[in-house]
Amino acid sequence: MKTIDFYYSIGSRYSYLASSQIKSLEQDFDCQVVWHPVNSVKLIKQNGNNPFEGEPASGQYEWNYRKTDAKRWAELYGIPYIEPRGRVKFDSDLLARACTAAQYLGKVEEYSRLLFKAMFEDSLSQIDERECVIRAETCGISASDFQSLLTGNKIKNQLNTTINRALESGVFGVPTFIVSGELFWGNDRIILLRHFLEK
Repeated sequence: MKTIDFYYSIGSRYSYLASSQIKSLEQDFDCQVVWHPVNSVKLIKQNGNNPFEGEPASGQYEWNYRKTDAKRWAELYGIPYIEPRGRVKFDSDLLARACTAAQYLGKVEEYSRLLFKAMFEDSLSQIDERECVIRAETCGISASDFQSLLTGNKIKNQLNTTINRALESGVFGVPTFIVSGELFWGNDRIILLRHFLEK
C-alpha cells in the first residue's frame, strides 16, 4: 500500500480544506495518509522566507482574498467553513503540541479532525488548553495522560523532530503532501496529487 505523508497545521485554513479530501484519496487509490502535525509559524520561520511578514508578496496573500478563496473551496467540497481570523484566539504551538500528543497516543487523525472542527466549524472565540483537553477526552484519551504529555519535553522534542524532518524533505508551508519523493504543496495541488497517483 502506498503511503502519503501529510504535513499540516490546525490554524491553516488550507490544511483544513485539504484534510476533508483525505478519506476519498485513501478510498480511490488504496493508499494510507500519515498525518504529521507541525507549527507552521515555526516551520516558515525556520525556513527563512515568510510571505506573511510585511506587505503581501502578491494578492493571494491578502487576508480578505484568502478568506473568500477558502469559502469558495469549502463550498466546492460541501463542508462547513467559518473564517477564524479575528474571531478565534489560539496558540499555534499549543495546537501543534496537542496534535503531537494525540499522535503519540495513536489518535492523531481523529483528534486533529476535532481541532479542525473547533477552529473552522464551531462558533468558538478561543481554543485554549482546556478546549484541547476536552477534545482529547472526546477521542477517549485520558485527560491526565494528555495534559502530562502536552506540557512535557517528550512532545516538544517530537514536534521539533517533525518540523526538522519536514524542512529536510523540502516542505516550506502547509498543507503539504509527499508521496514517492514528490512534494505537493497546497490544497489546490490535490488535483495534481490525484493525477500523480493515477499514473
